[in-house]
Amino acid sequence: MMNDLEFYIFEDELWCMFPDGSNKPITDKETVLVKDILERIRECYPEAYKALMECYSRSSQNIPYFQFLMVNRFCKCNFGELDNTSRDIDKKGGFNFERVRCPMRGECRYEGVICCPQFNCCISDAEMRVMQLVYEGFNNEDIAERLYLSPHTVKNHIKSVYLKLDIHEKSEFIQYAHKNNLFKE
Repeated sequence: MMNDLEFYIFEDELWCMFPDGSNKPITDKETVLVKDILERIRECYPEAYKALMECYSRSSQNIPYFQFLMVNRFCKCNFGELDNTSRDIDKKGGFNFERVRCPMRGECRYEGVICCPQFNCCISDAEMRVMQLVYEGFNNEDIAERLYLSPHTVKNHIKSVYLKLDIHEKSEFIQYAHKNNLFKE
């Protein structure tokens, strides 16, 4: 997958700034880039992928154009601002979402589905409840008390999540949760 990319909207077209500093509009001719991004959307944001397929189903006979429309919408809804904080797709292929200006904010039926989508991860519901409290800054004893679990169970859930995500400490989890929009704010 192409990494270290910054997307922005110029004259209502989606443009990309590449690692070499070059800029160009993204079109249906950028099949490798489009397919790479679409695969990550399908894998990590399945509800967004499903909604995008629904939105553009009329174009599904022309596959390159259909795929382009899906990626174009996803990128415009999540990466449309040109900024210098972090690349929209970082060096490891992770997505760094932005809150873009949208004239349909509050009216779009896909708000929270296509824009700011929920990350699909391997964390169980029980682990997710524990990790949300970890993310919010609670210590293990407080989490156990709030969720009516033993401190040992809380510790095991945290340990399991760290193993599944290949992380080693709380700060890494906080970054992972923020980057992947695990807990919508």
